[in-house]
Amino acid sequence: MSKGYVWVVDDDSSIRWVMEKTLSSANIQCETFADGESVLQSLERETPDVLVSDIRMPGIDGLDLLKQVHQKLPELPVIIMTAHSDLDAAVKAYKTGAFEYLPKPFDVDETVTLVERAITHSQEQKKESLSLAEQPESTPEIIGEAPAMQEVFRAIGRLSRSSISVLINGESGTGKELVAHALHKHSPRAKNPFIALNMAAIPKDLIESELFGHEKGAFTGAANVRQGRFEQANGGTLFLDEIGDMPLDIQTRLLRVLADGQFYRVGGREAIKVDVRIIAATHQNLEKLVQAGDFREDLFHRLNVIRVQIPALRERKQDIEKLTKHFLSLAAEELGVEVKLLHSDTISTLESLSWPGNVRQLENICRWLTVMASGNEVLPDDLPPELFDESPATGSTEAHNWQMLLKNWADQQFAQGKIDILADALPEFERILLQTALKHTNGHKQDAAKALGWGRNTLTRKLKELDIG
Repeated sequence: MSKGYVWVVDDDSSIRWVMEKTLSSANIQCETFADGESVLQSLERETPDVLVSDIRMPGIDGLDLLKQVHQKLPELPVIIMTAHSDLDAAVKAYKTGAFEYLPKPFDVDETVTLVERAITHSQEQKKESLSLAEQPESTPEIIGEAPAMQEVFRAIGRLSRSSISVLINGESGTGKELVAHALHKHSPRAKNPFIALNMAAIPKDLIESELFGHEKGAFTGAANVRQGRFEQANGGTLFLDEIGDMPLDIQTRLLRVLADGQFYRVGGREAIKVDVRIIAATHQNLEKLVQAGDFREDLFHRLNVIRVQIPALRERKQDIEKLTKHFLSLAAEELGVEVKLLHSDTISTLESLSWPGNVRQLENICRWLTVMASGNEVLPDDLPPELFDESPATGSTEAHNWQMLLKNWADQQFAQGKIDILADALPEFERILLQTALKHTNGHKQDAAKALGWGRNTLTRKLKELDIG
């Protein structure tokens, strides 16, 4: 017996074929369509359990189809799939009422699991009609096709109808504030203020006044009444970056505001009511800070309603090429110069690095290259030498560093399904060592052979095999 009845619409016949074979093998009845018009006509006669639609198609595209389907059948789960993996597509899909967002190329097992979940949802529940909210402006600064970034996009999409508190975790430089901006822009509070405050950048004795404001004469230098960040963010979003650095006494006051929705300015006697959504971020492990007594457990639970994990750049290396081109373009526009091009070897080199400073470090490198690279095309030799120094984030030695680079290269080869990897790698490895040995011995073959641990005959043979003159 079939688990369910699913329609797939995509203008790409190969995608339709793969989806039909995949779902049929999972005992799911599948019918395919080449365009949205055919789907709408067929819906007049029958209804599937689930509709899976590409987002970009000639004629009626996926989002238009989704809107029309939901006007007629608001309970029908629609899964939107697209090769254009970006935040804007994810948020539009969710806000228009998509059941789920499926980026291409898709994993077969994950696709079957998702469709089965949608079938179960369709069969067990009747969903209320989803209103079509006005689309907020997109945030093209967030670029990511890596699976870990797709999870971030999904989280932003799912939270687009909510004002719930969010805790963002990620290493320094991963783009936590960009994600916070996106959460605000794609929320019901989008037209109201977004106010940011970095706890690590404010002296401890000024944090209370920054957050809650002060009355005139509240302390030396308080010549006038001043609104704090909570008042400035009323009706909107307050982004508290590096929340782990917030002093304990301020944590207590923050907890009270979250519980009561009101506070007193420093030196004030009148309670001020506010309606503020809190988005907090940190690069620290708050659970460990709680265990150490440096962060209030009750505040942690107040903030940790929804957690979004931002991946480090080394965990999303497939995004490095697109990010680099984006930052080079921004730097060129900022400086009024021609955009630098990337040599393929440069891309491979950038993808092999550990990037302890994450996306922020890559952005700064692109600014540096725009000014300092001599040619129009960026070559590996144009990269600043400090990129190849041992990383303070990992404490690696130089020996460990080259081994990590080799490991990263090997990971890429296996991930791409390459074969005969050793047959390509070993000659190149020997060539580099041999050429370097000859360079350091001023071309003296006997000394080079000794340094490499080879006999003279072996070195002569290798010179011929590797075509080294």
